[in-house]
Amino acid sequence: MNAAGPSTSARLRVTLGLLDGELLDAMDRMWSAEDLLPRYHRYLCTMHAVVRASVPLMLRALERARLLEASGDRLAGPLAAYLREHIREEQGHDAWLLEDIRAAGSLPGDALGPMPAPVVAALAGSQYYWIEHHHPVTLLGYIAVLEGYAPAPDLTSRIARTTGLPDAALRTVREHAALDTGHLDELHALLDRLPLTRGQESDVTVSAMHSLDALTRLFVRLGRPATAPPPRGAGPSSPTGVTP
Repeated sequence: MNAAGPSTSARLRVTLGLLDGELLDAMDRMWSAEDLLPRYHRYLCTMHAVVRASVPLMLRALERARLLEASGDRLAGPLAAYLREHIREEQGHDAWLLEDIRAAGSLPGDALGPMPAPVVAALAGSQYYWIEHHHPVTLLGYIAVLEGYAPAPDLTSRIARTTGLPDAALRTVREHAALDTGHLDELHALLDRLPLTRGQESDVTVSAMHSLDALTRLFVRLGRPATAPPPRGAGPSSPTGVTP
């Protein structure tokens, strides 16, 4: 952490802010009113594929951080402490999405059955590689992007008004609109107190930039015209009907 000049978190925010225009445009298209109901069903299934990887990713990063701490790595102790707390905060959010899917009139099998799209694997899978074969601190770039582009506070009411869905189908969007700002503040505070070298800060930034690119591609596909969700009781949809 440098005493002079912009903080680590400020530099990361500036970098992402220079690159996030396409993502913000794609999110606007995703949440546009026309045909939002089928797109929202697809969004829930796709976000389940992303979110169900979050706790396992952090658990593996925590294991690696503990090993590195034993070898004297200066980042490992505070990183492990952060991960332990964030795992507790994120536990069960994949179950929220399955509940939303059911309340929206589909079945959990629509999310659990089809193979997740390659862009989902690219988003989460790169983190497994970097955690295992480089350093678990890179996961902070991924978390910065997922927490940094949370649902807007008014999104829940817009979805309900446009789709007619019940409040029970909107829990994940509602909760993350409330929670993620605080989570992002915690992450930025961690980045600013970690004794990152320039190289390690660059690693976090590369992870964040890759995550931003993959999330952009995911939302571009989510914003395309979607087919209607299957009726309750139907079998799992084909992969192209559920995930982007």
